[in-house]
Amino acid sequence: MKVQVHAPGRINIIGEHTDYNQGYVLPMAVNMGILLTAQKRSDKLVNIYARNLDQKASFSLNKLVPGKNQNWSDYPAGVCWTLQEAGYKLSGADIDFGGDIPIGAGLSSSAALEVATAAAFSHLNGLNIPEKKLALLSQKAENEYVGVRCGIMDQFASALSIKDCALFLDCRSLEYEHIPLDLGEHVFMIIDSRIKRSLASSAYNRRREECTEALALINRSTGMQKKSLREVSLAEIEKARPLMLPELYNRAYFVIKENKRVLETVQAFQRGDLHTCGSLINQSHEGLRRLFEVSCKEVNLIVDAAQSFRGVLGARMTGAGFGGCVVALVCRERIQKLQERILEKTRVTSVKEPVFYITAPAAGLQVTEVYTMGSP
Repeated sequence: MKVQVHAPGRINIIGEHTDYNQGYVLPMAVNMGILLTAQKRSDKLVNIYARNLDQKASFSLNKLVPGKNQNWSDYPAGVCWTLQEAGYKLSGADIDFGGDIPIGAGLSSSAALEVATAAAFSHLNGLNIPEKKLALLSQKAENEYVGVRCGIMDQFASALSIKDCALFLDCRSLEYEHIPLDLGEHVFMIIDSRIKRSLASSAYNRRREECTEALALINRSTGMQKKSLREVSLAEIEKARPLMLPELYNRAYFVIKENKRVLETVQAFQRGDLHTCGSLINQSHEGLRRLFEVSCKEVNLIVDAAQSFRGVLGARMTGAGFGGCVVALVCRERIQKLQERILEKTRVTSVKEPVFYITAPAAGLQVTEVYTMGSP
């Protein structure tokens, strides 16, 4: 049996660093993704060819060890490990994959590869695993096998998005809703700063730790046992402020405000108020820059150029930060002029020239059986 799987990347419209705090997020799938072809084997060997890297990797399903290799093959290997840990019986496979998601840009190429791999093994082995569970297993692979403590947003967006909608996700209950995006004369532009970042070796895990530390101090101050910053009010964080280092207060304050911005953005999209959406997007970036401190000078330069440009309703970094992409909600007629403006502003100070993409809200995971000569 042979299958072809497409899993998209994503942008996060708003709701950054809220997913692992059990908060709200509003991502959408983009029209770039991972295209993976897999053919079932009769043994336990998995052979993978990464077309974009022109690299091969092989591993046995019987000899998977978390954290052993620390390279790109950990993502598909981790998915296989997680599926087997969950009790699923797998046969080996020959896999070929490539894609048009820029690696390291913050558009979730890793999550797309995980979801595509999980769907391929599910289909090849007749497991019929639902998309929601595929997303959860993929997240577990990244958390426990690769060693990146990501939240659930990226995998959910890749697996469960539908065309022309954003995915409004409650990361505590895992309930989700598809929010239609009527953008009218506006589109989403992705500006890749081409500043690469690796989540496993970045400050991402430290930000998670800071949120946990802040929550512990808030619970000590209030005498409560809140399980996440999602449950904390502004009054409660102010009560705990004397116990907290400034950076811990800033991290927690940002998360609380960002959750509120997500809810307001959903409401604004539902009533067709794109200007309010843009304002909230701008506020999100300011918080990420000043309070959560996950942006960088190259990304800030792009955001500043976009936010000050006529025809842009809002712009912010998207993804975990420390490089990666900016997303801007821009009038379609002003796309070319905005690109020229950003290139002009970044030409002197940036080592690499930004790359631009236009995207509509795209469909999520798609699996197709491929019938070869001699197939029934």
